[in-house]
Amino acid sequence: MTDGTGRAAFPPAPTGLGALSATEIMAGYRRKAFTPRDVVDDTIAALEAANRACNAVVTPMYEQARAEADRLTREMRAGEAKGPLAGVPVTIKDLVFVAGVPAYAGSPMNKSFVPEADAAVVSALKAAGAIITCKTTTCESGYKLTADSPVTGLTRNPWNPARTSGGSSGGAAAGVAAGCGPIAIGTDGVGSIRVPSSFCGVFGLKPTFGLVPRSPGFSPPSWASLAHTGPITRTVADAALTLEIIAGYDTRDAASLPVPSRRFDTTPGRLDGIRIGASADLGYAAVSADVCAAFGKALAILDSCGAQVTMDGPGLDPGILEHTLKPIAFTEQAAAVATKSPADLAGSEADYRNVVSAGRNYSGTDYIEASYRRGQVRSAFVKLFERVDVLVTPTVAVTAFEAGQIGVGSIDGSEVDPHLGWSPFTWPINLAGLPAATLPCGFDRDGLPIGLQIIAPWLDEPTIFRVAAAFEQAQPWAKFWPQVALSEKGRVGAQA
Repeated sequence: MTDGTGRAAFPPAPTGLGALSATEIMAGYRRKAFTPRDVVDDTIAALEAANRACNAVVTPMYEQARAEADRLTREMRAGEAKGPLAGVPVTIKDLVFVAGVPAYAGSPMNKSFVPEADAAVVSALKAAGAIITCKTTTCESGYKLTADSPVTGLTRNPWNPARTSGGSSGGAAAGVAAGCGPIAIGTDGVGSIRVPSSFCGVFGLKPTFGLVPRSPGFSPPSWASLAHTGPITRTVADAALTLEIIAGYDTRDAASLPVPSRRFDTTPGRLDGIRIGASADLGYAAVSADVCAAFGKALAILDSCGAQVTMDGPGLDPGILEHTLKPIAFTEQAAAVATKSPADLAGSEADYRNVVSAGRNYSGTDYIEASYRRGQVRSAFVKLFERVDVLVTPTVAVTAFEAGQIGVGSIDGSEVDPHLGWSPFTWPINLAGLPAATLPCGFDRDGLPIGLQIIAPWLDEPTIFRVAAAFEQAQPWAKFWPQVALSEKGRVGAQA
């Protein structure tokens, strides 16, 4: 992968154990090269340093993590440790419940809230032997595509701390990018896994809606019909391993799918026979020149891997944002705080209050009509997937903008909605409930990462992994590290 910025193609990688992939950590345990306590100590050191630079951690769980690492170390020495992620550090977004640990969700309304039960995804990770190190930052109730909140302040990008990490799973993506453990759990209602993963130069997967249960989830349950839970990692193999563990049926989640457990093959290979549809703008989006250039190069790489690439897309209505997404998303956000008074919302961001107010102004008819148009979005993708096996687009229309901004109002001279118009490729996929992943495919002229989005039919995560693994082999992005991850000792440090 080339970046066009003059930096070395493969800068030196951090030497801390927290920068290893999950598969590398597990291989190291099998060789007895290090212990879970060694890995956790290095990961905590990396988290502390990255938090100083990027503000990615809400609630440290370091003492619990060390205790669990010591237990697993003893079990490994006795030959008793079990679990596909035994001894692997994982971070959890602060919208997702961890029993006995505060879940602020970026909201002053939740300053005293401590859940009594683990979310299903957390229970699954614990059962697999994963070690939870901390809760990571999000925006207020996950309502926007940055991770700035009244509770935690700004979360910054490890590639350039003057820029945003993206969101709302911003702390999750920043931590993985900075070498603070190989796996983070995020949530995605309109792009909240894929946007920060794209901005931070890592792999992020939004599985099919309902494949990963959300219960008991976060209260209030904002973005109820749109939100997915999924992994953020540095490698395709780590994401596949994580999804194998966290996918599953849970009767507490009405949207949960009773799908049998699956194994995902991430062996890289040729893409002969794969029909890839490609759209640089979905027919209506403004996209920056740097993103367009990187997307074009990514298509050439997919073609070189043997895929049949054609310019094609779902033909969506250009008014989809105003007439379909907003009436659904804003109404669901308002419904989540329907019992809250103006006094309850007084500590919230003004923009969050505006979104809630807008949601309250939509009628039930508006919501039902938008839901009908949502069905048309799904139908458009059904027809598209009769012609192609996957669709690829840019992940985000721009690269990371200034930290503290909610978004950008124009792209290369074209005006866009500052909340969601600069991410036109992510939220249509939430409306359809489709699986989608983002993977790094280049850098802009300022050295900031650019993402490629891969979208597949419902429950066809295997094809996403196949395409992503081939691209990863052709352009191995995990060898690129942000400066925040490269201290004089090879650990994470605040070298912005």
